[in-house]
Amino acid sequence: MKFIADAMLGRLARWLRLLGFDVLYCRDIEDRELMRISRAEGRTLLTRDTRLARSKGLEAPVLIRSDDVREQLLQLADRLDFAAAAPRGRCDVCNSALEEVAEREQARDSVPEHIYRTCPAFTRCASCGRVYWPGTHSRSFRQTVAGLLRGRRED
Repeated sequence: MKFIADAMLGRLARWLRLLGFDVLYCRDIEDRELMRISRAEGRTLLTRDTRLARSKGLEAPVLIRSDDVREQLLQLADRLDFAAAAPRGRCDVCNSALEEVAEREQARDSVPEHIYRTCPAFTRCASCGRVYWPGTHSRSFRQTVAGLLRGRRED
């Protein structure tokens, strides 16, 4: 699934990107442009704006009810296959696909020295060049999402 998120959903867009979902997000975008992109690219519109969610011509926009990103993820859990998501598959900054860094040496100048020494592999954003590596933050992120989904299934 591909998404476009309105200006009120920046944190959700970032979390979904970290889960590997394709999410366009721009803080300064008009509602009309959100709708145009949603239709043209077949993206599901995610919004906190009730008026925008009721707009004609959009296919199944999602009105996000909560301000809390964890509750927002829970709301989306019915439509998304989080288990099939590719964590760290997209850049959380620009939404581009991440690529494996073929030679570790290529990441040396882009990461702190202790990270370079301890991490066996890196990925790089194909667009902005940002470098990612597995670490405690990614394990913590996956545990948080798994915990949310586990708690939801127990309800």
